[in-house]
Amino acid sequence: MFKRVRNSVTARLRRCLRNEDGATAVEFAMIAAPFFFLLFAMLEVATVFFIGTVLENAVLETARQIRTGQAQTGGTTRETFMDEICDRIAVIGNCDRLLLDVQVFEDFGDVDQSSPVQEDGSLDTAGFGWDPGDAGDIVLVRVFYRWSLMTPSFGIGMANMENNQRLITSATVFRNEPFDD
Repeated sequence: MFKRVRNSVTARLRRCLRNEDGATAVEFAMIAAPFFFLLFAMLEVATVFFIGTVLENAVLETARQIRTGQAQTGGTTRETFMDEICDRIAVIGNCDRLLLDVQVFEDFGDVDQSSPVQEDGSLDTAGFGWDPGDAGDIVLVRVFYRWSLMTPSFGIGMANMENNQRLITSATVFRNEPFDD
């Protein structure tokens, strides 16, 4: 009888070792975390690029009003200019996250496009202004959008601001057309 029990246990053990019913679930459990990490990382990068493209288009289209003199002759204020940019980026969301800087420079070589992000991740907006300039002036239009990253662990590499945020920047530099003739 003891021999029969031993053979029975050995047979069951062999059958268990040959059984592969849960192998797929175990393999998926091993690759699920890296797979989902890469999936969310790709979505995060795609979202940031999409927002950057939308913002770039909005800035180029709206800055044209300054370049052609429509903003200066029409009495456009900083607030109305921001509202027009907001209308163009309605697809991406919150206009409270926008920052605007419009400055005039003497020469293209003098244009300062340094980032307002400080070493600690805070923003320095002290030098931001609203000066669309006159005919023939060189104008820099910069718009910044603070985007909160969705993936905290991946955001460490993409975040350039405090609180897991990325500052997305769009800028254009041009010489105003001779609109005052």
